[in-house]
Amino acid sequence: MRTVYVNGEYLPENEAKISIFDRGFLMADGVYEVTSVLDGKLIDFDGHAKRLERSLDELDMPRPDALPDLLDVHRELVRLNGIEEGMIYLQITRGAPDDRDFAFPDPETTKPTVVLFTQNKPGLADNPTAKKGIKVISIADQRWARRDIKTVQLLYPSMGKMMAKAAGADDAWMVEDGAVTEGTSNNAYIVKGNTIITRNLGNEILHGITRAAVLRFAREAQMQVEERSFTIAEAQEADEAFITSASTFVMPVVDIDGASIGTGTPGPIAARLREIYLDESRKLAV
Repeated sequence: MRTVYVNGEYLPENEAKISIFDRGFLMADGVYEVTSVLDGKLIDFDGHAKRLERSLDELDMPRPDALPDLLDVHRELVRLNGIEEGMIYLQITRGAPDDRDFAFPDPETTKPTVVLFTQNKPGLADNPTAKKGIKVISIADQRWARRDIKTVQLLYPSMGKMMAKAAGADDAWMVEDGAVTEGTSNNAYIVKGNTIITRNLGNEILHGITRAAVLRFAREAQMQVEERSFTIAEAQEADEAFITSASTFVMPVVDIDGASIGTGTPGPIAARLREIYLDESRKLAV
């Protein structure tokens, strides 16, 4: 039985309750973050906290009173649930007014809803999938235009995951105007020669916290980085491909739409970046 956090209270998960009028439930009017835990410590917490504030501001959502205390809340949930490796999910919605309405409720009378819960994932850092890589398919990107805001509007990414599963793959890369945007829950990369290529930041993709850290570590290791769009055809001809996210860190991609990437096995750059990311992130964990 996990202990979760709901609006200032630590509760057994089966006692946690949210109003049926909560706008996260009715309108997907909410934002979220996922922070990984390694060795009982939080990875990239500052980055996630800053992106959370940006998401709230972009949606004109009131900042909850609990915002300054979220680091303490994360740490307490790690302690209460005995998490050594795993994730903490944080979700903030615009709250629960007295009734359903498209118009935003008055922030003076309707306070944001704040929920956190943990997922215990032993072996997260030593995921054997990283040794063999994953397969992806390409699908049309049919999400809304503000993908840079980390909202709870995850229906289409969920559909993309299911499309990949039905095709015998692990994930899907979304394509818009002929170019790859990102994966269903991750940023996408290819490697050509010694150059790491990933889409430049904009409203079209999520500004990944793991992405920022990995690119910083890559540059510090004297690797070449090019931020630009690329096509599925270019990806299929690449030497390597990989994804990054808070839960997968750096994960090699070995097959795109049935075409093997490089040798069809994880390449050296992705493997090295995963090693560097895990080592450096553990040093900086809080």
